[in-house]
Amino acid sequence: MSSKTSQLPSLSFENSFFETGTRFVIGIDEVGRGSIAGPVAVGVALLDSQRELVGWPEKLKDSKLISEKTREEIFPLVGNWVSGWAVGMATVEEIESKGIIEALSLAGARALEALVRDPALQQAITQDGVIMILDGAHNWLGARALGMPVTVKTKADRDCVSVACASVLAKVTRDKLMLEIHEQYPSFGLASNKGYASEGHIAALREQGPSPVHRLSWLTKILAR
Repeated sequence: MSSKTSQLPSLSFENSFFETGTRFVIGIDEVGRGSIAGPVAVGVALLDSQRELVGWPEKLKDSKLISEKTREEIFPLVGNWVSGWAVGMATVEEIESKGIIEALSLAGARALEALVRDPALQQAITQDGVIMILDGAHNWLGARALGMPVTVKTKADRDCVSVACASVLAKVTRDKLMLEIHEQYPSFGLASNKGYASEGHIAALREQGPSPVHRLSWLTKILAR
């Protein structure tokens, strides 16, 4: 198998749950965890085994493996293909006061609450079963999983269609917000670096100091030089 093919997601892992009678799978992925500015975002994408789960966007991959242009191109296609989706965020203030893990948990809970707001869906999930696939090796949702079971899987954003969908949906949604924030603080280049520590971003920080959208506790080493 070529490296290019191996980076394409499939439904193999999701099908292992569908085959046991679980009706729903929710893929979960975070975006912005390593950023030095802006919120952290968590995307959730719902798959329903009672729908025909074929024909997902052919360019779908983990959002880190595809270009910004491609992400924007497939964003509406992904949103229409899944049975439901949502993105939750935690603010810079929450990241600073509670820590990144707690902020991820809050953002994830907000996304899940938005996803399962419909009482009919809540009832179907209770009756027919659900499993949540969370990218990574640690269940940072913890007690905020709304009582739904969570399984963690490393590289799930690369390998699992549901999590790749969540990754793209979260990335594009957060990027759009960072474009809006850029208009308020244009000197940091947030439109291009999306809050990550690019050379230009770091240079602007050292020259001007941080803005209200920066995670101050993450800047100690940068500003000390």
